[in-house]
Amino acid sequence: MENSNNNDHNHYSNLDNDPKAPLLPLQEPIQTSENSYNSNIKIIFTVKNLLILLGPLLCMIVCLCVQFEGPKTSRDMLAVLVWIFSWWLTEAIPMPITSMAPLFLFPIFGIASADDVAKTYMNDVVALVLGSFILALAVEHYDIHKRLALNITLMFCGDPLNPPLLLLGICGTTAFVSMWMHNTAAAVIMMPVATGILHRFPASSGRSDPVSNFSKAVVLGVVYSAGIGGMSTLTGTGVNLILVGMWKSYFPDAEQIGFATWSFFGVPLALSIFIAMWGILCLFYCTKASGSALSEYLDKTLLKRELEALGPMCFAEKMVLSVFSVLIALWMTRSLTDDIPGWGDLFQGRVGDGTVSVMMATLLFIIPSKKGKGEKLMDWSKCKKLPWNIVLLLGAGFAIADGVRRSGLAQILSSYLDFLENIPYLAVAPAVCLISGFITEFTSNNATTTLVVPLLIQVAETMHMHPLILMIPGAIGAQFAFLLPTSTPSNIVGFSTGRIDIKDMIKVGIPLKIIGIGAMTILMPTLGALVFQTNGPIPSLGILDSSIHSRA
Repeated sequence: MENSNNNDHNHYSNLDNDPKAPLLPLQEPIQTSENSYNSNIKIIFTVKNLLILLGPLLCMIVCLCVQFEGPKTSRDMLAVLVWIFSWWLTEAIPMPITSMAPLFLFPIFGIASADDVAKTYMNDVVALVLGSFILALAVEHYDIHKRLALNITLMFCGDPLNPPLLLLGICGTTAFVSMWMHNTAAAVIMMPVATGILHRFPASSGRSDPVSNFSKAVVLGVVYSAGIGGMSTLTGTGVNLILVGMWKSYFPDAEQIGFATWSFFGVPLALSIFIAMWGILCLFYCTKASGSALSEYLDKTLLKRELEALGPMCFAEKMVLSVFSVLIALWMTRSLTDDIPGWGDLFQGRVGDGTVSVMMATLLFIIPSKKGKGEKLMDWSKCKKLPWNIVLLLGAGFAIADGVRRSGLAQILSSYLDFLENIPYLAVAPAVCLISGFITEFTSNNATTTLVVPLLIQVAETMHMHPLILMIPGAIGAQFAFLLPTSTPSNIVGFSTGRIDIKDMIKVGIPLKIIGIGAMTILMPTLGALVFQTNGPIPSLGILDSSIHSRA
């Protein structure tokens, strides 16, 4: 080491003595050649860079080639939509960054002012998501989800082992967790719990043995249960929040959809689809006869040992559960019925579900954890995992919906769905659900909802039909992303385990999608009419929408 240092010292000493020596060491001259030119071309013209250019190129083509009879902003909005959706589909730009594109594209194209666009990124619905995510991080930090999963698994394990019953316990736990947090977060939290059970099994020697089939059933069950459970509540998925946000935006004078109202419809719908999913998985992958092959690797003793390792519930865990329970109670009772007003009436309708969500999340930063001096249940360092990508995507959904409405594009595109007017009344819900369910396989469910729901509002107005008769099937259909791994982040979580392939997803996803559409067909004109009062007076669009109609 000393010799090398001496050599370096002598080298620089010689340079100092040479008056012609440069002040800074020079690199070897770069030789220009055809190879270096080709390498530069390859660096510039990559597939990623070409996909980046695809967005503005498609936007320019739309601006030059498409002409609508309506206002110019409708064509510009279509061009912006093509740009944004091309980046979303190809992921040429990270999705969170693409989600911020309306902030500069809308003002440039004259669709909306910078202030108006920015306001759509933060509203009561987004506040609801932020508060829910902070609570979900607290649940994850204190391993409450693992304790819940192990207890329910022990309850359903059976003695001797009953694989269909165990599968029901794992899927039921995932669906329950997904009711109170985003379905992607639920899948991310529950997948390690599920695979932890599967790791007790030996490596599969064949693709059709009981161990391999049960592993497929568990992974598919967690993935689909996260999505199905999310349908039942407003907080379970961004799609429901987008739907409620659009309903509030388009029909500000109508009765708003609260947490309890949606749950009265969403829980029965989700429960019927969940039972069908469990039956399909048992039929294809998880028979009761496979219990003898699995029992030697999984028994109650191992599960009890893992539960005991977590120890008794500490004060912090009990307080997080208490805060979560109070939040759920406040959500459910904010708005009850016309005859029995909820606690929200005390504030003359000024508070929303987001108000409660943020308030209860704030308590986590106030209540002590009793684990250290001055330590609270949560601190900001624990919130670094907040999924801002989902928050930005949700904001982009509201921005696009507002832009489609402001520009008049919704009315123009809805004219291409005129064929729905000739469909029998009872066939409207399945037709809309089928269209939305097809689109969602190729783009995110949030993006599908953002695109389809504003069009359905215009179609409903043309058909003189209550808007929710079309809006709810359109939003629910967007959540039937059961076929492809890329359809939703929850599917990616399961596919990344390596225990399932596309063939398995299609095998289970097709009958599950058909059953989901069937359940929607039955429940929307029956239970939906009762919960959402779709047989009552048809609400009128807001002032902004009326001005669009007169301008177009």
